[in-house]
Amino acid sequence: MRRLVASLLVGPVLLGCLGLAGCGGAEDASILAKTTLVAGVRPDLPGIGFRRADGTFEGLDVDVSRYLAERMGKKVLFAPALAADRERLLRSGEVDMVLTFWLEPEWQQRLAFAGPYLLSYQDILVRNDERDVREVQDLKGRKICAVVGSGAAEAVTVERQVAAIPVAARSYDDCMTMLGDGRIDAVTTNDTILAGLKTRQGGDFRLLNSRFGERRTGIAIRKGDPDGCEALNKAITEMYQDGTMSGFMRKWFGSSGLKLSDVDVPQFEGCL
Repeated sequence: MRRLVASLLVGPVLLGCLGLAGCGGAEDASILAKTTLVAGVRPDLPGIGFRRADGTFEGLDVDVSRYLAERMGKKVLFAPALAADRERLLRSGEVDMVLTFWLEPEWQQRLAFAGPYLLSYQDILVRNDERDVREVQDLKGRKICAVVGSGAAEAVTVERQVAAIPVAARSYDDCMTMLGDGRIDAVTTNDTILAGLKTRQGGDFRLLNSRFGERRTGIAIRKGDPDGCEALNKAITEMYQDGTMSGFMRKWFGSSGLKLSDVDVPQFEGCL
């Protein structure tokens, strides 16, 4: 059993899933039947979802999960969910929801989604001394990081039909290592993810602000739970209306150089 990090809405505590009410498997039909939700968050994205040395988690997705759980009258635990693992974790019942999931038709065929809870754009991060890459078309013939399961590299090579060269990586930590030592030329994904990476790494890297595709980021849950989905959407609406989401964005990205502005409640995809 994976070690889970608990947030009982007052602070993180390290404990296992055994013996906790509401920390069951896929047999639970709805997240509304649970007293404790297990949120799968990325452990490798500073500012979004990051696992600290002591095993606890921090970032936008952690704050969002806590807020949504509280609005639904529930507690929340956190489990690491790398891009390559997240669908398996959700299907197996090890987690009840996974954040930072692009709303794409391929995934919507297999999973249900609440939200989006975040609207962002795809962007590009390069080394600070790189001057020949200014926009997505300049990635032609360049090596770009392809995190397994994320879909960001495919958004360049397939969606935009730019003949970049994907280099596989397990996590964005691996991407940043390869970018720093010159094995790749760029990292491309959500601008919020790149802003978090840049903030952590400092002045060695540069965010291009090229913004070449809106990305609707939702919360994946198992199919067949429209009531749970609607409850999440109601909580997301409240998070925007009461100004909490704006505060979260300033907290995590205010010093990154990422342009922040007031955002209306996202238009939801609908719950099936």
